[in-house]
Amino acid sequence: MTTAPLSLEHLIRPSSLEEGKPPVLFMFHGYGSNEEDLFSFAPELPKTLCVISVRAPYPLEPFGYAWYAINFDAEQGKWSDDEQAKVSRDKIAAFIDEACTTYNLDSKNISLLGFSQGTILSYAVALSYPEKINNVIALSGYINKNILVDGYAEKNHKNLQIYASHGQVDQVIPPEWAQKAPDILTKLGIANTYEEFPVGHGVSPQNFRSFNQWLIERI
Repeated sequence: MTTAPLSLEHLIRPSSLEEGKPPVLFMFHGYGSNEEDLFSFAPELPKTLCVISVRAPYPLEPFGYAWYAINFDAEQGKWSDDEQAKVSRDKIAAFIDEACTTYNLDSKNISLLGFSQGTILSYAVALSYPEKINNVIALSGYINKNILVDGYAEKNHKNLQIYASHGQVDQVIPPEWAQKAPDILTKLGIANTYEEFPVGHGVSPQNFRSFNQWLIERI
């Protein structure tokens, strides 16, 4: 399927379904990567899914992209541009609506898959706009409450389900940050699964099989 000129650049693998509106999985890559990275998973994912891998809006040299800036300052250390992240959060929410309309997808069966910075944004979209999202696969990331919409905790999150995983020796995002997610999600009434694997900042084959099976059972 040829991609349409929408608000965010993307790659698309169409669903195998020939009738009706197919379920859709949106993918969001990590800092400095691009839409081709996670799209490599697409051939192994359920064929009934339409898979859309999205490019972040902010270019990074030499050929990558980011959902928001990460700055390295001698005095402040490493810090994230939360205001830029909020802009990306809402760009993603708008793009989801746009893509579902353009490609005739089932807006009642939407899953998100993120890695690292893409996971932080997937959490932000799902927790801020739970009426839009059914499932989230959150790989090697964490929940940044600073980029959620005001009043998110009062929203109805009960239709959301979240699978989160992290590498036990991740040197980019400490496992302790990811380990806070289950408690936050449970308090919001969100069914969640959390797993760790003996890897660094990446996705092992065992991790892939685990989240793929989780997704198969829910779409």
